[in-house]
Amino acid sequence: MHIGLEFAGGAELLFGGKKDQEADLPNTVKTIKDLLLWLRENMLTERPELFIANETIRPGILVLVNDADWSLHGAEEYELQREDKISFISTLHGG
Repeated sequence: MHIGLEFAGGAELLFGGKKDQEADLPNTVKTIKDLLLWLRENMLTERPELFIANETIRPGILVLVNDADWSLHGAEEYELQREDKISFISTLHGG
């Protein structure tokens, strides 16, 4: 299944500095929870502890499904659809 991915607010630094990416997912990746684990194993380039904790997204990272908060779609249990755009936006910034 083909989906679009967006990393912003500093999250892109964990994924090779690329904000907009695409992925062709295997059939075993059905939900956002599956996607998080797949991202950790296949696309995350550094510091996984800043993105995932206890097999879920770390607090401070906003997740959007087609530009809407993932909680409106069932959060981790949302079943991915072809051509979905999943965005990960870090709200944690130094200062």
